[in-house]
Amino acid sequence: MAVDDFDVFSADNSNANEESLRMVSANAVGNEPVSDEELRPHILEGFIGQPRLKAQLQLFLDAARKRDVPPDHILLAGPPGLGKTTLAMIVANELGVPIRVTSGPAIQHAGDLASILSSLDAGEVLFIDEIHRLPRAAEELLYIAMEDFRVDVMVGKGPGASSIPLTLPRFTVIGATTREGMLPSPLRARFGFTAHLDFYPTEELEKLIERSANVLGLELDEGSAHQLARRSRGTPRIANRLLRRVRDWAIVHDLDIVEPDDVKEALALYQIDTEGLDRLDIAVLNAIIRNFNGGPVGLNNLSAMVGEEAETVETVCEPYLVREGFMMRTPKGRVATAKAWEHLGLEPPEGAAADVSKLF
Repeated sequence: MAVDDFDVFSADNSNANEESLRMVSANAVGNEPVSDEELRPHILEGFIGQPRLKAQLQLFLDAARKRDVPPDHILLAGPPGLGKTTLAMIVANELGVPIRVTSGPAIQHAGDLASILSSLDAGEVLFIDEIHRLPRAAEELLYIAMEDFRVDVMVGKGPGASSIPLTLPRFTVIGATTREGMLPSPLRARFGFTAHLDFYPTEELEKLIERSANVLGLELDEGSAHQLARRSRGTPRIANRLLRRVRDWAIVHDLDIVEPDDVKEALALYQIDTEGLDRLDIAVLNAIIRNFNGGPVGLNNLSAMVGEEAETVETVCEPYLVREGFMMRTPKGRVATAKAWEHLGLEPPEGAAADVSKLF
């Protein structure tokens, strides 16, 4: 695989197909006239949200510029869609250096990584998305490159093989991961700055949506950005995707200004409700409540009831449902909370998991 193709390699084939079909998935899909690159800010000041992280990163970059040396390696950790790739691009832009983009799954062998490292120029940024999925041999090669700025190239095979050390110019690795816990400790220790991205509050998403609407040439009435933000699951990528669907609605219905009711109607067409739950989320809650009387219910039974793989239910639906208090994971299985019953317009029947504490 060519180096230029690394940034378009699929990150996780196990659930990518299911994720790509969901409107509220944080994985990028589809081809749009206005690309994600055009919606992304190019300077740190224009990056909306994550104020503490921005302040830390600004200080980190300012110090590197004053010392006139490439900054230490950076690790960006957090759920998908929160802006890790955008921040990597901003860092390179702020430093005024080129950026090389690849991903953990795209690097199949240590030699793939060695060829990339040996072609880097002084000060260049190497961005490795899903860095926790690097092969073990590539990880060990990266340890030395990040710390000593050299790679050992093996020449020949068998007893006659020899190692030739190549000195590398000083560069900066930016690693992005959605699963920081899967990073080996030696690799994690070599990053001089670790940034943790959190889900966005509604107020910050509103500002982001208003900015993206200006880029798309879409005029939002007062309250429209709020309706979009509360359905975006705290994730900028989802917010921008929903905004595009609302733009489609406005174009088809010849709307000059998008009002809050237009947002509700447009997203209702895509089965996205006021809390950002989509068809699959609602199906999971309905199965727990209507078929299992609110739970507890095992994952396999639940996945069979909604007609999805257990891994899909566990990795795609459950994190948001648990985070927003619609569902609880207990030793005996999944349980719907009172918030889930109310969201579906139902009242929990007498004795149906009324005292959740008894489930633990």
